[in-house]
Amino acid sequence: MFSLFDKGCVFMKELKERILKDGIVINDDILKVDSFLNHQIDTDLVFKIGEFIASKFSGVTKILTIEASGIAYGLAVAKYYNNIPMVFAKKSKSATVDDNVYKTVIKSFTRNIESTVTVNNKYLNKGDKILIVDDFLAEGNAAIGLIDLCKQAGAEVVGVGIVIEKGFQGGRKKLEDLGLRVESCAIIDHFENGKVIIK
Repeated sequence: MFSLFDKGCVFMKELKERILKDGIVINDDILKVDSFLNHQIDTDLVFKIGEFIASKFSGVTKILTIEASGIAYGLAVAKYYNNIPMVFAKKSKSATVDDNVYKTVIKSFTRNIESTVTVNNKYLNKGDKILIVDDFLAEGNAAIGLIDLCKQAGAEVVGVGIVIEKGFQGGRKKLEDLGLRVESCAIIDHFENGKVIIK
């Protein structure tokens, strides 16, 4: 019978194999995985990822992510904490969002634009123990923005769970320098001749 550690190793081996098989290196910085992770989504793999990330952190009462690519993974992680609430920061203001929000500015690495993101102050609260979840970690800008929202709310950030980390872009160090634990399902060491090299 598999232990949770064994299961996690099998799940993440599957993710790494998919990255190598289906990931497309766009340039020295960008990896396209939209055939299975962030446009078309392999639902079985998403929930395996959710279980793996959830196994790494305890005491979590709420998941925080950012629209749109983080939502599937935030939801999958929340399921394995007995369906705790999952909140996502919104990048655009709609008619249903009032002014009672926490907000911060986040620069997108892949799009090279800045976006103001918001969370209604009803959904992040003092005393919440937040796990931040996202599909990619590059320079750490999205996670740092989400941490700022948690600080505004007086919530505690338990850690950061990432599907794919680009280890050569410095995001982990920024987060660890803030005293946060970072767990990634797969860490890319670098790209070489159009191929992904995984740690």
